[in-house]
Amino acid sequence: MSDRESGQVFSWRKTADDRVFIDWHGRTVTVLAGIDAGRFLSRIAGADSATAQGLMARATGNFRRGNEGGR
Repeated sequence: MSDRESGQVFSWRKTADDRVFIDWHGRTVTVLAGIDAGRFLSRIAGADSATAQGLMARATGNFRRGNEGGR
């Protein structure tokens, strides 16, 4: 099953120096550090899968215009 079919197009990982990398289809699109990383981690901690995908989409910034969907 593809990422799009499963609804899981975003993923994230935290590094030892408390930076957060957000990936879209396996490619890093955003890196959060400092206050932004802490805020993201606190919000995503209790989020379900759909909410987590929305948080990651908003954190990237380029996915706010609705142009990330397929045509």
